[in-house]
Amino acid sequence: MSDRLKGKRAFVTAAAAGIGRASALAFTREGATVIATDIDEVGLAALKKEGVAETHTLNVRDTAAVEAMAKRTGKVDILLNAAGFVHNGTVLDCSDADWDFSFDLNVKSMHRTIRAFLPLMLEGGGGSIINIASAAGVFKAAPNRYVYSATKAAVAALTRAVAADFITKGIRCNAICPGTIETPSMLDRAAALGAGGREMFVSRQPMGRLGTAEEIAALALYLASDESAFTTGVAHIIDGGWTL
Repeated sequence: MSDRLKGKRAFVTAAAAGIGRASALAFTREGATVIATDIDEVGLAALKKEGVAETHTLNVRDTAAVEAMAKRTGKVDILLNAAGFVHNGTVLDCSDADWDFSFDLNVKSMHRTIRAFLPLMLEGGGGSIINIASAAGVFKAAPNRYVYSATKAAVAALTRAVAADFITKGIRCNAICPGTIETPSMLDRAAALGAGGREMFVSRQPMGRLGTAEEIAALALYLASDESAFTTGVAHIIDGGWTL
């Protein structure tokens, strides 16, 4: 441990699994006091056992709950928005309910958390906001990712807007755009395809392998730390060459 985040407080959504979990653990190892949230109480309990300072059940689709959590938590230096959902299908497979759910979880949840936590960040002199987007929708079209791609493009635009509005006030806001990352949710999608599902996802990665949540967390750690003090408003691609 090199204490890259020593003395900092970090708030992480969707922390019970995947990229959120890996980031919460990486932040903890580097000295941050991490407040990890999710709707998965079992996953949160496992995080607590691994040294994460605080865990709380939170539904980021609930505006009142997010606002209450921000008041309870107080000022944080780092906000990592990792909550998201991958809808499978084209425009013809996307109902109004699918559209509304995807935008509510993938985009509006970030609007909720940023609006709730930003005032205290500003009062405290600044902070780093990190939003998990995707290479799909931001840099490349992907088959059967119609509404998912639309939401992730919106996340990239939201990120730039926040960065531009608060660039003189000590706030940095960046997005991470992963390629195909081996997480529990990705493996569930692969399993739903049947035999060869995982291999299909691997085949579209030029490196011949999937990315890991820990690799994404390493980029999140950089963006959370003072090492990235001159970086804001950027959609960072980490996709194993998928968009080349």
